[in-house]
Amino acid sequence: MYLLEINSTHIQIAGTFLFFIAIAWLLAEFNGMKEEIKLRLGINNETIKLKLQAYERLTLYAERAGLKNLVSKTYSDEMSAREMQMTLLQTLNNEYEYNVTQQIYVSAEMWKAVTKLRDQNIFIINQIAATLPANAAAIELSKALLEYTMTNNAEINKIVLEALHYESQKILK
Repeated sequence: MYLLEINSTHIQIAGTFLFFIAIAWLLAEFNGMKEEIKLRLGINNETIKLKLQAYERLTLYAERAGLKNLVSKTYSDEMSAREMQMTLLQTLNNEYEYNVTQQIYVSAEMWKAVTKLRDQNIFIINQIAATLPANAAAIELSKALLEYTMTNNAEINKIVLEALHYESQKILK
């Protein structure tokens, strides 16, 4: 009968043991829930890596889409202003289309800024080209575009680059 006797010490030991088992179980459940939340929100190393790669590619696009860079990349002595205009527009659109899939990794506002960069530069190129004579040479369009970039806030790509940098830094923190 001595084996069946239970005193307060036994109850305290059993209670402490059950308490630690319950704590261990709760911690395991919490870690599982935390991992599930991360997966649902897409917060894992692979997703972060994909997002950062998207910001890298869009940064490269914003650099290439700058009017100064476009002019230096496409200018040729043999072209007319009209041919250069078409080459500039084609280059802008090709670069944009190449990066269009990156919109799924960036915020809607960021993608809108990238799209506005392309649209605004197309507008500027067309407006400046329209002021030139029909037989103008590529050098005249190049000169007019570069003069335009010298005005205040003409390089829209700089604003987009700052926004890309800001958003990518938020991911890294």
